[in-house]
Amino acid sequence: MAWIRSILVLKLENYIVENMKSEMAQIQQNAVQNHTATMLEIGTSLLSQTAEQTRKLTDVETQVLNQTSRLEIQLLENSLSTYKLEKQLLQQTNEILKIHEKNSLLEHKILEMEGKHKEELDALKEEKEKLQGLVTRQTYIIQELEKQLNRATTNNSVLQKQQLELMDTVHNLVNLCTKEGVLLKGGKREEEKPFRDCADVYQAGFNKSGIYTIYINNMPEPKKVFCNMDVNGGGWTVIQHREDGSLDFQRGWKEYKMGFGNPSGEYWLGNEFIFAITSQRQYTLRIELMDWEGNRAYSQYDRFHIGNEKQNYRLYLKGHTGTAGKQSSLILHGADFSTKDADHDNCMCKCALMLTGGWWFDACGPSNLNGMFYTAGQNHGKLNGIKWHYFKGPSYSLRSTTMMIRPLDF
Repeated sequence: MAWIRSILVLKLENYIVENMKSEMAQIQQNAVQNHTATMLEIGTSLLSQTAEQTRKLTDVETQVLNQTSRLEIQLLENSLSTYKLEKQLLQQTNEILKIHEKNSLLEHKILEMEGKHKEELDALKEEKEKLQGLVTRQTYIIQELEKQLNRATTNNSVLQKQQLELMDTVHNLVNLCTKEGVLLKGGKREEEKPFRDCADVYQAGFNKSGIYTIYINNMPEPKKVFCNMDVNGGGWTVIQHREDGSLDFQRGWKEYKMGFGNPSGEYWLGNEFIFAITSQRQYTLRIELMDWEGNRAYSQYDRFHIGNEKQNYRLYLKGHTGTAGKQSSLILHGADFSTKDADHDNCMCKCALMLTGGWWFDACGPSNLNGMFYTAGQNHGKLNGIKWHYFKGPSYSLRSTTMMIRPLDF
């Protein structure tokens, strides 16, 4: 039984060994296959990576080649530009050499000319010195003549003053004789009438511009006025004048009523006197203007008078002509007079305060000859200056103005 058992055990071992061999062989075969598959997969992955790297390297190589080509093209262009610049530089160098040669030739000619004309230059210098001496002597003579002229002018002024005083004396004598009565040879009384305005002065034979005394109807005292006997036939009584800014025109109602300033310079005759004069007979108004460039213009009105103080010295005008604009810068339909302390304009604001001075403002209006005086260079953009809109615009301040009146039938 023991040997049977041994045989069975041996067979069993053989069978197990055989089965194990076949299984081991199968396992080894499977292991080899798995290893091979893994190696193939790894190889395939490596090949893919290698191909991708190769493609990237190819792209990089292409970019490098393109960049290299561009650099070569730029180098070629730079070489061409350098060649052109070298060529231009060479041309400029040649031209500079030619200019130097011409300059040398000109310098040589100039030296020759200086040598030839040296004597002439010396003669000219001598003549110049003689002329300078002559100019010095002439300057001295001119200065002496100016002194004599100043003395003569002073004497003339004194004579004019004496003439005016004599005229006043004559007027007083005429008035005295008129009051007491002077009998002519025929036994008739000669009644001398005093001058009502500058037109009467002119017609009496006094045709020189200057200060005269007039006797205005309904005024208790005579009035000194400036008579312009030169413009447009003369006979003009000046009622306003601006010329140098020496007089302050920023005044109140009472001063504009009675007047201010000196008739020989800047002045305003006075609204009360203007009313009294223009009540005597029909008058024409002429306004002379000058800008800072020396241009002159005028506006003239066939009819001019103003109302009394109760009427706020209301302005009345008719018939405009002149060179200071096709349209009148004064309100033709009438406007009341306003000052800083008496507002009679047609504006919610106070024109006399904004635009300064006293004037017939209406609704501030296109004119104000009594505004602020601005000097040259400061006269632009000034709404409160000496304004005449239709001559120089709304913000140009004029250099000088003159308002004067004359009888319509002069």
